[in-house]
Amino acid sequence: MKTPLRKIIHIDMDAFFASVEQRDNPELKGKPVAVGGSAERGVVAAASYEARKFGVRSAMPSKTAKRLCPNLIFVKPRFEEYKKVSNQIREIFLEYTELIEPLSLDEAYLDVTENHKNISLATEIAKQIREKIKAKTGLTASAGISFNKFLAKTASDVNKPNGMFVIKPHQAEAYVETLPIKRFYGVGKVTAEKMTKMGIATGKDLKEKSLEFLVNNFGKAGRYYHEICRGKDNRKVNPDRIRKSIGVENTFSNDLNSPDELYVELDIILAQLWKRVKKARAFGKTLSIKIKYDDFEIITRSRTSQLLIMEEQFISKQAYEMLNALLPSPKGIRLMGLTVSNLEFETDLEGRQIPLVFSI
Repeated sequence: MKTPLRKIIHIDMDAFFASVEQRDNPELKGKPVAVGGSAERGVVAAASYEARKFGVRSAMPSKTAKRLCPNLIFVKPRFEEYKKVSNQIREIFLEYTELIEPLSLDEAYLDVTENHKNISLATEIAKQIREKIKAKTGLTASAGISFNKFLAKTASDVNKPNGMFVIKPHQAEAYVETLPIKRFYGVGKVTAEKMTKMGIATGKDLKEKSLEFLVNNFGKAGRYYHEICRGKDNRKVNPDRIRKSIGVENTFSNDLNSPDELYVELDIILAQLWKRVKKARAFGKTLSIKIKYDDFEIITRSRTSQLLIMEEQFISKQAYEMLNALLPSPKGIRLMGLTVSNLEFETDLEGRQIPLVFSI
């Protein structure tokens, strides 16, 4: 018996952080807004569509954003508010299905092959979800509908903002052939540049490459590329998607060089990191430090323990040792961050003997 095709929806909120700020502050409506950073320092976390028209994008240095858009308004992020709205949206999803895979606060996959309301058309479900999000939060969402995750994600970008697009099974392969390689979900900027140099500009170009060629040049990801350029993606919507890391990073108001100043900032980051580790009820084996210098060069250093790091003092000791190894700094430091990865969650630990790492 042939397995029925899945019905997958990808919901993506439109300029989520910036839209929440514009909703809550009428003076920002219709104006170019950047969440995060400042006119002088930091990095843009999100940009309104008015700002995007000038080329402002997330992860862009604030100075660059301000240069592109002189009238750009910087707003401090309110993550608790964004989480609150994200939870309201999730409640709407749950009216239709339990198979929800969040990718971030503002986007998620939904498998509605079987759904609580017994609606046969995924497009009708997506339409209802978008209408309910607008009514409940005052915000708009875009939706992509297809029979696998890759195509649904691809489709949600087509009619953004506040739009919907469907890729049907008989359309999939031809549609992907025309898709620019830079719009392939899972193909990052560096990989896209590498592919372009190889003469791979579209899905059709990618499809012409053999599996052997792709694996030899892109490793394990080559198999994924070989499948998606044919419109194939067998990944299930995973409601139990496991978080891979927990991190904190701060951009300083002024470049720092003094060890004493850096130690003060490290203590602040350590306190925030441990708070997040406890809230997530997760412990890891790897601790990484990230440094961004005043010329935007970024370096990272990591240490992996054989045992789970379950003591705040141990994280602190490791962080100080990694920072000290980078001092004296050859140039000013504008950003510092810490990340715990190789995570195991509290629910995984029940009934198992896990050796603790104590402070030394």
